[in-house]
Parts: sequence; C-alpha cells; structure tokens
Amino acid sequence: MRILVVDDTLISRQLLTHSLRPYGEVDVAVNGEEAVESFRMAWDEKAPYDCIFLDIMMPLMDGHEVLSDVRKWEQDKAVKNPVQIVMSTALGDRENVLNSFKEGCEFYLVKPLQVAKVEGIMAEMGFSKKD
Repeated sequence: MRILVVDDTLISRQLLTHSLRPYGEVDVAVNGEEAVESFRMAWDEKAPYDCIFLDIMMPLMDGHEVLSDVRKWEQDKAVKNPVQIVMSTALGDRENVLNSFKEGCEFYLVKPLQVAKVEGIMAEMGFSKKD
C-alpha cells in the first residue's frame, strides 16, 4: 500500500507519517504543487497511491486545488479505482467540509490529529496494518 501525506506543517507530517507507516509505504509532500507532482509521478511509475492525507492551508496550491486537480486527472484518465482522499486540516467550518466532499474527498479529519482517529479512518476505508 502507498500513502501520500501532504502538509506544510512539520509536526503534522511527522504524526501522520508515524501513524500511517504500519499500513505501508508513506511519502511526504510539503505543498500542493509537490502533491500533484507526486500523485502523477506515482501513476507514471505504475505504482499509484491508495490514500492521500491532504491539508487545506498550504503554499503554492491549497488542498482544495489539489483535490480538484487529482479528481479531474482521474476522470480524464478514466481511472477505475480512484485514490482515497482524507482532508486533514485545522479548518472545521461547514463551508470547507461541504466543499471538500463536493470536490470528492472520502473523509474529513479536523486537527489536532489523533492516532486513534487516523487508525479509525484507515479501518473505515478497509485498510489494515501490514504484518
């Protein structure tokens, strides 16, 4: 399993990486442009991500822009199994939550991040820890 963690805050990246490492390979992007590049590169390498944890407030491209770009790319390429996207952000207001689901995320996780919540979302997506 491949997971991409996208967050411009070091402590959030570290917490997510530590929490997700038992599930598989974890890559990190520190801004939206890097996230889109990593997503496309993974497809070029024929090893796409199974899951992306995506912050909203980031430099260069915010999480909403990344989410829209990823979903448009998947639609254009007629991807049969789209990547599962979890918005992991400090923004818990109704507008951001609703927009994220409209744009195609599967889950929305409000910071501060907690390992138990991350593990719960992974279980809901059907992902289990590797042996």
